[in-house]
Amino acid sequence: MTTMNTQRFLEETHKVVNKYQETQMENMRKASEILAESIMSDGVVHFFGSGHSVGVGMEMIGRPGNLVPIHQIVTSDFVTKGITTLEDFRDPVNKFERRPGVADKLFDMYNIKPQDAFVIISNSGINGVVIDLAIKAKQENHPVIVITSLEHTTAEPSRHPSGQKLMDFGDIVIDNCGPRGDAMIPLEDGGKIGSISSIIGILIAQGFTAEVTSILKDNNYEVPVLLFEDSAEAKEHNQALRAKYEGRI
Repeated sequence: MTTMNTQRFLEETHKVVNKYQETQMENMRKASEILAESIMSDGVVHFFGSGHSVGVGMEMIGRPGNLVPIHQIVTSDFVTKGITTLEDFRDPVNKFERRPGVADKLFDMYNIKPQDAFVIISNSGINGVVIDLAIKAKQENHPVIVITSLEHTTAEPSRHPSGQKLMDFGDIVIDNCGPRGDAMIPLEDGGKIGSISSIIGILIAQGFTAEVTSILKDNNYEVPVLLFEDSAEAKEHNQALRAKYEGRI
């Protein structure tokens, strides 16, 4: 009988983490060099993911230890900025994240500078909005880092009219090393449990913070990181950094 418990999930998770560590460190280093170069050029790094992939951008912002010049792009801004209705955004049939042709408006909502970089995340890498945003970013000459599951994306047809996938637009593609369908542990009566992409996504996000910080320090660049606000000096430090990037993050 197949064992379904925390220990089994941890064992399967370790397998994926080990594969990620064994195969993706060079890509992580190359991607981090691109992001560090953007920051050293007074740029901002824009993170965008649809569905559960929004968690990678969330991991990068707003708390002690995070780099400040990080901006999370979210499709819900279409609603908060009055571009579409909540009902349209939540349409269960014509799913918003799968629609092509919305990325230009999404891009134009933000204060994006020529020196900015993009990290675009999608486990499947086949849906319209992530692909469109990658196309738009490349058209505007921004570097694009892609995070996806290569096993999943290479096994599925693209839902984009071009037939292309998100990985086709990455200057660097980071494989989250997860399986097709994301869940890892098969059930005896069909289906699987134990999804992994969010866990690896968080590891990638924190890995970026560590690697980019190392590169900035190697270049004698003052690391723009939020401090724990346990003193007046720390609060002033954080306020100054937020003011520097106001309107961009």
